Amino acid sequence: MLEHAAGQPWIYPVLLVFFFIDGFATILPSETAIVGLSALAMHRGEPNLWFLGATALVGAMAGDNVAFLLGRKIGLDRWKWMRKPKVKKMFSWAHYELDKRGAVLIFTARYIPWGRVAVNYVAGQTGFRHRTFFLLDAFACLTWVGYSIGIGSLAGHWVHNNPLLGVGIAVAFAVVLGVIVDHSLRWWHKRLEKRDAEKEAASAEGAGPAVNAAAGRDR
Repeated sequence: MLEHAAGQPWIYPVLLVFFFIDGFATILPSETAIVGLSALAMHRGEPNLWFLGATALVGAMAGDNVAFLLGRKIGLDRWKWMRKPKVKKMFSWAHYELDKRGAVLIFTARYIPWGRVAVNYVAGQTGFRHRTFFLLDAFACLTWVGYSIGIGSLAGHWVHNNPLLGVGIAVAFAVVLGVIVDHSLRWWHKRLEKRDAEKEAASAEGAGPAVNAAAGRDR
């Protein structure tokens, strides 16, 4: 069924909707789809990798920008899933990081499934400039598509005689690498948060004597 679907022309509009929905509601495994089909393309020549990449890019960007506009229009607590503790914690993290380093966050969050949804909504809710968001998101989506197709193509190239085994290896490899990338980016952002906290603490300590001296002059 997978091999048959890969050669059908309707696969591209279906994937377009697939990637679009994943941009504002993480309920569909978009990485798995693009990686698996890329691996299959190495054996059958279908689907066309250029069409697959273009479809993923357009769908991902459209979904991300819809999330941005929804964040601007409805805020961060309209729907029940937004009020879950884990989601609210993710929103708080995105709000803090977006305020500190917006460009870096929008780029890196594309590789963190729940993280990118949170960042997209928060960017819209906080009034982040849409044009800037669009350009940063376009670059992030472009690299994400290349990264995903590269993983699938590499795994598919390893297994020449069994295309479905190549798909399985590609998906498993993508999951493992995705976990590593996810945790690495989270660790990096936490390290940046810790550095910010240390700088703020040092600034507060430096301001203390000046405040006391000013208070003494007032007295």
